[in-house]
Amino acid sequence: MGKRVTILAVLTLAALATVLAVGCQRGGGGGEGGELRIGLSISTLNNPFFVTLRNGAQDAAKKEGVELIVADAQDDAATQQDDVQNFVTQQVDAILVNPVDTQAIVPAVQAANQANIPVLCLDRGASGGKIETLIASNNVEGGRMAAKELIQLVGSGPVAQLEGIPGTSAARDRGQGFEEVINGQDDVELVASQTANFLRDQGLNVTENILQANPNIKGIFAQNDEMALGAVRALGDRAGSEVKIVGFDGIEDALNAIQDGRMNATVAQQPAKMGSLGVENAMKVIDGESVDKKILVEVKLVTKENVSEFLQ
Repeated sequence: MGKRVTILAVLTLAALATVLAVGCQRGGGGGEGGELRIGLSISTLNNPFFVTLRNGAQDAAKKEGVELIVADAQDDAATQQDDVQNFVTQQVDAILVNPVDTQAIVPAVQAANQANIPVLCLDRGASGGKIETLIASNNVEGGRMAAKELIQLVGSGPVAQLEGIPGTSAARDRGQGFEEVINGQDDVELVASQTANFLRDQGLNVTENILQANPNIKGIFAQNDEMALGAVRALGDRAGSEVKIVGFDGIEDALNAIQDGRMNATVAQQPAKMGSLGVENAMKVIDGESVDKKILVEVKLVTKENVSEFLQ
């Protein structure tokens, strides 16, 4: 009888040890009932693109059975640092961050690193600290795609570029791809390139300023659709006809503008997929698996010919 009790006790202890080991491997965030928690810091939820990204992350979190805590930085780098620090204080199991500024986010990333909380970047990277992976569109290729389309639309003449937030990897990479193609030919000339911070109202104001200095502009590439839609407002009846406009993102307002002829094209991203990949890869990291340092999500050119497919 004593031998049976001993064997039973050993088996019980072994089973308990296995449960504890799995629990430790899945992270120490300690939500209710041991539920895993992932923090998601979004640069701004005023942009439909990032709303879709958040929705994709929420759907994936629900599927994975984890809690997703979302914080909106409202395009303020200081607010975002506080948000990420709050995630660290809450001891979440992983942090997903879509930086307002790739340099300003570094101290927050380092704080998470010191707390042994893995950090993954979405859409925009970080200039320092340890990042498990960057999940983003192939922005350089998207910039090239936009330039080729604008050259084809314009044929020849001066064009302008509306740049996103300085210091963000998305603005840098899209500009790099665009300028690489523009500078590689002679028919179309880039005569103005100014920042409008990814915002529609600034896209309007900056376009008006560019038009005053360059009234014969033939085309505009905006590094996101919000700025492109600002350019549409600034141009009025000339938008899409006299002045060709190519955006980047593929948000619904831009797709409608392309269908109506007020915009000519956009480079569509897949923000929902970015969000879901963020959660899925965070789970892998929590489980001790390695992930690729950069995960590129395909981009697609949208024109009047295929816009109906994207609107569906």
